[in-house]
Amino acid sequence: MLEGVHARVPHVSQGRERPLTVHQLNQLLLVCSLVLLVAVAAVRVSSRSGLPSLLVYLGIGMAMGQDGVGDIHFDNAELTQVIGYAALVVILAEGGLGTKWKEIRPALPAASALALAGVAVSVGVTAAGAHYLTGLEWRQALIVGAVVSSTDAAAVFSVLRRIPLPARVTGTLEAESGFNDAPVVILVVAFSTAGPIENWYTLLGKISLQLAIGAAIGLAVGWLGSWALRHVALPASGLYPIAVMAIAVSAYALGAIAEGSGFLAVYLASMVMGNARLPHWPATRGFADGLGWIAQIGMFVLLGLLVTPHELGADILAGLVIGLVLTVVARPLSVFLCLPPFRVPWREQALMSWAGLRGAVPIILATIPMVNGVEGSRRIFNIVFVLVVVYTLVQGPTLPWLARKLRLGDSSEAADLGIESAPLERLRGHLLSLAIPEGSRMHGVEVAELRLPAGAAVTLVVREGTSFVPLPTTVLRRGDELLVVTTDPTREAAERRLRAVGRGGKLAGWLGTNGSETQSRW
Repeated sequence: MLEGVHARVPHVSQGRERPLTVHQLNQLLLVCSLVLLVAVAAVRVSSRSGLPSLLVYLGIGMAMGQDGVGDIHFDNAELTQVIGYAALVVILAEGGLGTKWKEIRPALPAASALALAGVAVSVGVTAAGAHYLTGLEWRQALIVGAVVSSTDAAAVFSVLRRIPLPARVTGTLEAESGFNDAPVVILVVAFSTAGPIENWYTLLGKISLQLAIGAAIGLAVGWLGSWALRHVALPASGLYPIAVMAIAVSAYALGAIAEGSGFLAVYLASMVMGNARLPHWPATRGFADGLGWIAQIGMFVLLGLLVTPHELGADILAGLVIGLVLTVVARPLSVFLCLPPFRVPWREQALMSWAGLRGAVPIILATIPMVNGVEGSRRIFNIVFVLVVVYTLVQGPTLPWLARKLRLGDSSEAADLGIESAPLERLRGHLLSLAIPEGSRMHGVEVAELRLPAGAAVTLVVREGTSFVPLPTTVLRRGDELLVVTTDPTREAAERRLRAVGRGGKLAGWLGTNGSETQSRW
């Protein structure tokens, strides 16, 4: 364990080595906690400065490495790959749970085209540029092209959800980042395997089969998990987030064991559960969000440890050249070739061309040739590292500016309600808990004007720390927290009505705002 960190000590009683002592565990826990605290503080700094947080995490890892103040010698590419895969599973699960089905459904054809045909175009153009402009051999060039052609889910999720973009743009980019990991992993593994590279139709067949297996397992696990969580009342609310994440991770494991795409399986399973009206949903989202942050921090810090800064100098120019080809030629070409059949306006295509964000995923994939012993694999890793750092620093902060210039901002949509449901199994009822956010059109509506279905009633309102039982004439305000009791048969109707009023006000239903699943995410 952790053989790349040189932390083995002799076990006196048994006469053999053991990986870790209690004293070393104490030191490790202290270092990890300090790193997490620094990383959390760095998020606040990066959010104010516009600097992508992943660069801060990479910087922390590099500062702890052999060329930094920590002087930690870490060179275990295989361990980095394993931990990176595990972190990516958590990140995809968190992203899937937060994906809105109403945005993804119309964007599925375009996102699928970008994740398959778009990746193929990007790999070919980038590999050609790497070969002819930097002198890389074809195998190395193809590996680089495949590695950097995958958009990073963590980067896309974190950036896009802070920018008020049209739903079609957000849905397409989020779905693409969730789908394209699978074909890219298959290509990188195929290019990194000793012997001749397989024919394109063989690779296409493998990609199609793995995607089909992963999709089937992901949808099945997500549906079964959602059904179980909606019908089983667990003894503690804190168990629901754990169960959701366990189901998501099991989808990845089952997909991978079945020789399908585990990454696609975990994303689809999480997306199904994220739109299934599960109990205690806000708590689940908060738990998943926290795990996602921990996964990102750990993954980027470890990747920063793996890189050797003094070796990057010779590969900076190659990384810049290949990144330029990818950013201004390969990515725009793949977008403009794949999206016209779906009648996507040119302004949205321009934004999607610039929004192909790279992050930890390419760096993790760059460890595959290192583990497989491909010639020049260390140079491939250095090129990818330079490319990701430089072009993330350029693209991330400028994306909001480009969206404004293209007039693609969309801040008019009313804030959605976060309704939490707690099942009362023996009473065959539910407690719905919700807070009225800023921008909700429920502000100013009287309780009687909610027109909840028979079997549902507002039983308690908490306002500025004071709770009271509302009257039919009580006017609701922003910041109010409501407790709604509903019978089991009327729960869904009550939730739809509450969401409809939150979006359309007291006239919801007459104005076409009905709170259905096509308009709201769960």
